[in-house]
Amino acid sequence: MAEAQRTARPIVSPLPAGARVLIVEARFYEALADELAAGALAELARHKVRGDRLAVPGAFEIPGAIAIAADSGRFHGFIALGCVIRGETTHYDYVCGESARGIMDLSVQRRLAIGYGILTVDNEDQAWARARRSEGDKGADAAYAALSMMALRHSLRVAM
Repeated sequence: MAEAQRTARPIVSPLPAGARVLIVEARFYEALADELAAGALAELARHKVRGDRLAVPGAFEIPGAIAIAADSGRFHGFIALGCVIRGETTHYDYVCGESARGIMDLSVQRRLAIGYGILTVDNEDQAWARARRSEGDKGADAAYAALSMMALRHSLRVAM
């Protein structure tokens, strides 16, 4: 679906008033990071949610940056964006596995609302097919996941 044709997907529960999201983006592949961030920001805008951006060198640094930012108490949710392209060594496996584990640990242990948008692909063509707003738009998907989890957490807090 083309980005221009997208409409806001419904969020089941209301978002917290003044919701604010931090996009933590790995800049190792800058053009891909920009495309993923553009998709995420567009999805946030469709839901009238403020999105701030924070750059880190690579996907491995994303969980640590989210943990530090979470301690500030300034954000209701987070979006992890980046890309890891398979190379000739096992480095790919470690970066993919540990960044995913770090995000999941933060989500479960600290109950953070995090949208996961770290692409793990074999080549740059696969990355672009997933990142482009006119194709996969995984940045928007990660933003939607973060918003959905923010709304769920907010609805449960209000109901208690």
